[in-house]
Amino acid sequence: MPKNEPPAALDRYDRHILDVLQREGRISNQELAERIGLSPSPCLRRVRALEENGLITGYRALVDAKRLGYSLMVLLHISMDRHTPERFANFEKEIDALPQVLECLLITGQEADYQLKVVVRDMDDYQDLLLNRITRIEGVSGVHSSFVLRQVIDHPPAPTA
Repeated sequence: MPKNEPPAALDRYDRHILDVLQREGRISNQELAERIGLSPSPCLRRVRALEENGLITGYRALVDAKRLGYSLMVLLHISMDRHTPERFANFEKEIDALPQVLECLLITGQEADYQLKVVVRDMDDYQDLLLNRITRIEGVSGVHSSFVLRQVIDHPPAPTA
């Protein structure tokens, strides 16, 4: 959402559509319409409007990283040496190129500037990512790693109420 844009005005049907699609992105329009209590044509028009207005930003398959061999999840807090737009832009561009990075958040309230969520195959893979990629990004001055023991909630939908 662009800066200073008010939240979208949604009625109960739009909120119900968003709720269902977040949980079941492959649901047919016919089934979605039945579930929310509309006929298929108005349901489809509403879905398209939600897409066009940027409320629905895309659809994707959720993949089990462990089944692909990525058994270690790590949260990293990254500190930068200087807080300049150029430093941050360069860091974000470099991090975006790393497929192991699932999430990158610019944060406050910590000693760090960024929090990353990464998945790697094992500790050797993590060491390689950390020492040969992340710490070599210009401006990175500190890294604190926390190893995830268990993921309790995965892919929570955004609240629609």
